[in-house]
Amino acid sequence: MNDGVFARYSRERPRIEIAAKLTAAHLRRRAARKKINCEVSCRAKDIGSFVTKVQHKNYADPWTQVTDKAGVRVVVLHEGLLDPMLDLVRESLNVVGEPEDNRLIAGAEDRLQYPRLHVQVIASGDQVSDDGKPYECEIQIRTEAVDLWARMSHKLMYKAEASAVPSNVRRSLYRLIALIELYDLEVRRGVEAMAHYPDVAQSNRLLDEAEHLFRTFTEHRPRRDLSEEVVDVLVKAIPDPSIYPERLAKFIDERREDLKRAYRDYGPGSDHFLRHGRYILASQPESLIIFERLSSSKMLLQGRWVDELPESMLNDMADAWGVSL
Repeated sequence: MNDGVFARYSRERPRIEIAAKLTAAHLRRRAARKKINCEVSCRAKDIGSFVTKVQHKNYADPWTQVTDKAGVRVVVLHEGLLDPMLDLVRESLNVVGEPEDNRLIAGAEDRLQYPRLHVQVIASGDQVSDDGKPYECEIQIRTEAVDLWARMSHKLMYKAEASAVPSNVRRSLYRLIALIELYDLEVRRGVEAMAHYPDVAQSNRLLDEAEHLFRTFTEHRPRRDLSEEVVDVLVKAIPDPSIYPERLAKFIDERREDLKRAYRDYGPGSDHFLRHGRYILASQPESLIIFERLSSSKMLLQGRWVDELPESMLNDMADAWGVSL
């Protein structure tokens, strides 16, 4: 009976995968512009999982009832970013129905349960099914702590019969939810408290700003340790770091095409980067700050740089930006 739907899913899965990737890329760009700290991943349900779910659930209309054929997961830093991310999804995509949100269910305050926040949307892009309809995509929104718990519990309990997992083991896993809630609250408190001490976290704030803006150009995952080392030097080449984020954002708006060219020719994925092992900073978010400083105050940048970092790295960036030192 289900052979037809299995064959259809196998045939359409490449399109579903594209729809998931386009939706993830769309959210990644929008989150970067909204300065929401998050990681976005995606997948098309593999054929084996699709077959297993259809057979296990005994769906009457499996094609329609399997709503997570395309899936996107958004993992935010702490629970204070869940609602802003949910608002962003609602603003930027066509939401189907009401979100599945069981974070605070009236009457369930005495229970420990997975804080599910799932949103069904029409996928971004132009991919359509055999019947001409756009694909839907299930978006999961979690904090980093909840994501860790969900992945761990998934390995231990997913699809297991209730009787197969001892009740004390199941209870111990759900008891961790209390620690997850406390962890999320403390992370949020720490992040919000640091906002009141800009001088203490100046380098971190500058790097966070650069990371948000960098994600509008590439999905490449940079090396955080390298970024921290370089930004500690760059902040010394910025006369007034407190107002610099606005200056950097304006520079990027004005020079976006030049930046696209630089990242295409020297950034992650370019021949210069992959074959020659040079221009490593062009694959890092701090490259935006370096390009801006090379454009407006290269002598100050060079003076600070040569005392603490290899001069060859700055020469490479000047070459990528098309200026001389």
